[in-house]
Amino acid sequence: MIRIRDTIIIVGLALVGAATLARGQAPATPTAPIIKQQVSFRSNDLALIGYLFKPEGAGPFPAVLWNHGSERAPGRTQQFDSVAAIFMRAGYVLFAPVRRGHEGSEGPYIVDETNRALETRGREERNRLVVRKLETEQLDDQLAGLAYLRRLPFVDASRIVVAGCSYGGILTLLGAERGAGYRAALSISPAALSWEGNPLLRQRLLKAVAKIEIPVMLLQPPKDASLEPSRVLGAEFKRLGKKYSGKVYPPEGPEDQQGHCFGGAKGMHIWAEDALAFFQQALR
Repeated sequence: MIRIRDTIIIVGLALVGAATLARGQAPATPTAPIIKQQVSFRSNDLALIGYLFKPEGAGPFPAVLWNHGSERAPGRTQQFDSVAAIFMRAGYVLFAPVRRGHEGSEGPYIVDETNRALETRGREERNRLVVRKLETEQLDDQLAGLAYLRRLPFVDASRIVVAGCSYGGILTLLGAERGAGYRAALSISPAALSWEGNPLLRQRLLKAVAKIEIPVMLLQPPKDASLEPSRVLGAEFKRLGKKYSGKVYPPEGPEDQQGHCFGGAKGMHIWAEDALAFFQQALR
């Protein structure tokens, strides 16, 4: 059994310049290694893990809480390391809590639960369960991660922002709705995979928009599963006079970076500069 609190991993990624990330070029000379620490925290009665990335120095630093998607083991991909490469070089702490049932966190895995509901009770009940799990247990795990992040002595608790893609994009909006102390929210491809098949989730996100009081940026790649989240949620943000900006990127570059979540880690360079500029403005 790994002793979670003592696990420190040096990742083979570099903190690179903004122009390099924006162009999607390979980094030149690394300026510093990315040091990833696996930590533990609790969400109610469950022990969860998370991945913490900290810049050099004592801080206090602004921080990004990153919400992963529905993948079972997000920490075994390049996702967190690539997000850290974007934000750490701009002076942010990055914390990626791993929600219940994913990877090494205790509890049931949401996709297993919703698939069983679909098989035994049908699509409508599955849709209800998705919404209920996201707005309760999954959101609870995010907010438990936020509480952990706020207690770290090198984090400026007054300058924390939230971001995520897919299920993580949904949870970013639900976290923003909660008024938990985030200063801004970056939601990527929220509900794009579920938009056509889950009207209850669409309604729930529109309800969230009405209550959000912090700046929101919503980003989607050109060939996402659905671009309706940008159109519908963006229109609602604007109708209500919220602090909102959104963008659907042009169909340029490699095909595998034009789909859902920009293809994951490989396509993060596409939105990196927009995200950094958005958070910089929000934290002024």
